[in-house]
Amino acid sequence: MTTSNGSSPLDVEIGALQGGPADLSQYAGKAVLVVNVASKCGLTPQYTGLEKLHEQYAGRGFSVLGVPCNQFLGQEPGSADEIAEFCSATYGVTFPMTEKVEVNGEGRHPLYDRLTGFADAEGHSGDIRWNFEKFLIGRDGQVVARFSPQTEPDAAEVVAAIEAQLA
Repeated sequence: MTTSNGSSPLDVEIGALQGGPADLSQYAGKAVLVVNVASKCGLTPQYTGLEKLHEQYAGRGFSVLGVPCNQFLGQEPGSADEIAEFCSATYGVTFPMTEKVEVNGEGRHPLYDRLTGFADAEGHSGDIRWNFEKFLIGRDGQVVARFSPQTEPDAAEVVAAIEAQLA
């Protein structure tokens, strides 16, 4: 999906979790799995699979990008330091994380403005349904796949989509 002005979701400005800009332009030419994450969700154990994907494919031009969000039952209430400590200590997360943002509603971050128009395999587009919804951005900077929150990071369709971008 190309946005109306032809630009990539990676062209937006967003802060890094620990402050300063996240500089999404560093992912130009790479495949990126953007995931809205939360520390106190039933799906939080997906951090394990996300980290495994990140480690497995990082050398081939791939990164996971975690985007903390507290819009779903307040399941990401922590400060930036608390989120970073939880992810590192509990799940050994090494992939980059952005500042905490809103993914739905009037306060939706521009990154999610550019992602949510893309439909998943079941045809769902629009608002994020829950924590751990996943968007794969291809090497060309455009969204190439969307996966539901319940789709595990190591699901065959996720792995196949990533590998297709790295081929």
